[in-house]
Amino acid sequence: MPTPTNPRFDTKILARALRAGHRAALAQAITLIESRRSDHQAHARELVQALLPHTGKAIRVGITGSPGVGKSTTIDALGMFLIERGHKVAVLAVDPSSARSGGSILGDKTRMARLSASEHAFIRPSPSSGTLGGVAAKTREGMLLCEAAGFDVVLVETVGIGQSETAVCDMTDFFLALMLPGAGDELQGIKKGLVELADMIAINKADGDNVKRANAAAGEYRSALHILTPRSEHWHPPVVTYSALTATGIAELWQKVLDHRSAMTASGDFAARRREQQVKWMWSMLEQRMMARLRTEASIRSKVKKIEAEVAEGHVTPAVAAEQIVEWLR
Repeated sequence: MPTPTNPRFDTKILARALRAGHRAALAQAITLIESRRSDHQAHARELVQALLPHTGKAIRVGITGSPGVGKSTTIDALGMFLIERGHKVAVLAVDPSSARSGGSILGDKTRMARLSASEHAFIRPSPSSGTLGGVAAKTREGMLLCEAAGFDVVLVETVGIGQSETAVCDMTDFFLALMLPGAGDELQGIKKGLVELADMIAINKADGDNVKRANAAAGEYRSALHILTPRSEHWHPPVVTYSALTATGIAELWQKVLDHRSAMTASGDFAARRREQQVKWMWSMLEQRMMARLRTEASIRSKVKKIEAEVAEGHVTPAVAAEQIVEWLR
């Protein structure tokens, strides 16, 4: 298969291979869109545009939760449940990046043992590369590529820290927040914003001696949701309990995702949310392109370094400096 560094590289060939279900082509395509090289970015834009008519049909689910809540174990159990029912599952797992290399340091595949061995699943750990909220800058394009390759369920796992919840919520159809039993003290510390964004709260580890605690936590979260305004008047976020370890409650969890899609589609909110996400995506890409110019164009970069020093020394205000940088980008 031709590579992006090959002068004869043809995005049409890569697109056909990806549409035919070749996993190597999908992996290569995602590597292409994650590249920061300008020639690779040009190929990537052409590729995504060519594949756009073959996207948009998958169920997109964002999954978040604090470290240790069991996100990867949940995805492993949910993914196998879906595959057994005829689905093809893609997982885009955004890892915290190494500060030095920019590479993924957690390696989610090692924590999704069954799913990673299935030919009906595709798992792509991607470094967040320091982007806001720990969401890879190209996660959206990666999602479209997976859909074009025939995956009808796309799960996006966040690192569960920072502003990642908002970023993932803005690119998925259903936003699932995972919590642990023992709501009493934890409820006081959860972010109100996270609960407001969630389309469902799921209490993991509801097994063994934890069942009673999980049910108590679910009651606390239901009470909290009653005083918050839901994202849509057509869907009131449910609270469920389940166990990723034993797969108990996984079927009920997925049914809620399907119920949400039906309700949102019937009301028109589903199409409206997708349109809104497209516009937010455009502005996000614009910001990235502008920042890329500041990093890559030598003439602008040298000027920015100079005005940075002037701001640091107090000779120029940040507002004046920002306006000057905008002028340079014109």
